[in-house]
Amino acid sequence: MKVTVLGAGAWGTALAKLLHDSGQAVALWVFEPECLEQIRSTGRNEMYLPGIDLPRDWQLHLDPVRALADAELVVAAVPSSPFRKATACLASFTGGIVTVTKGIEFDTGLTMTGVLQQIAPRAEVACLSGPTLALEVARGIPTAIVAASASSELATRVQDLFHRPTFRVYTSSDVLGVELGGALKNVMAIAAGVCDGLEFGDNSKAALITRGIAEMRRLGVACGAQPETFAGLSGIGDLTVTCFSRLSRNRGFGERIGRGETPETILARRTSVAEGYPTARAAYALARRLGVYTPIIDEVHAMLYENKDAQRALQDLIARTSKAED
Repeated sequence: MKVTVLGAGAWGTALAKLLHDSGQAVALWVFEPECLEQIRSTGRNEMYLPGIDLPRDWQLHLDPVRALADAELVVAAVPSSPFRKATACLASFTGGIVTVTKGIEFDTGLTMTGVLQQIAPRAEVACLSGPTLALEVARGIPTAIVAASASSELATRVQDLFHRPTFRVYTSSDVLGVELGGALKNVMAIAAGVCDGLEFGDNSKAALITRGIAEMRRLGVACGAQPETFAGLSGIGDLTVTCFSRLSRNRGFGERIGRGETPETILARRTSVAEGYPTARAAYALARRLGVYTPIIDEVHAMLYENKDAQRALQDLIARTSKAED
């Protein structure tokens, strides 16, 4: 099968490698010319996926239209903020599109499959999400993930395409729940990183994760997702790995916030995307529109967009009125 991967960040590159290793014909769209030249000349993507040897016989393109030629399936792996613009090239595409981007569009409140349904109305869409650190996937470390689509046929096709001994793929019909789990956990991971930056302990992080999943479920259900989805791989599974792993960009972003750095300073120095930063703004706005109580999201938003001190934000979270556990 000819598969085109849009985006050569860490996750897009790792998935392109996995598909190539599985015998698929892969075309990779690379946005930065210097990144494409590095992959082509050295067989590595040190900008986003350091230390991993990449195939030499796949197609590399700077032009997304050329990358899409004859594609039977597209994997959209571009960041959420430019997602709509970057995937505009799919307007006339009629095959299957799988988004692996974890985010919420601020202006519309849509997840990435919602954006794709507007951009490419003739295509079938799916998402792929779960506890999947790109570097571990590229190294062949055992991983499990969920393919979700309103089309059971497409979900099964995506499962068959990606499934291999070290990459176990489950299916789900709750597209919204799977996507919201993947997006909202990044906001919680920033909060977990703040705990690390403030040198709090494991008790604090365990409490944060537990209350975080309750908050994610509450907002997800208000959006129309199934509550049980948040107990699965795309919910608690993804939340756990992102909050604890040293490889987590969002946890690392939060740790630097906890140590006193500003978001602007961190963003100016980073090459990889911490999706929790734009998602905190989108999730905060979504919760306000729906009238959902989201204290952790609110405090992360305050730290990132209202210059609230991290120590004060955590103190305000703890000082809230006591209640029964939900």
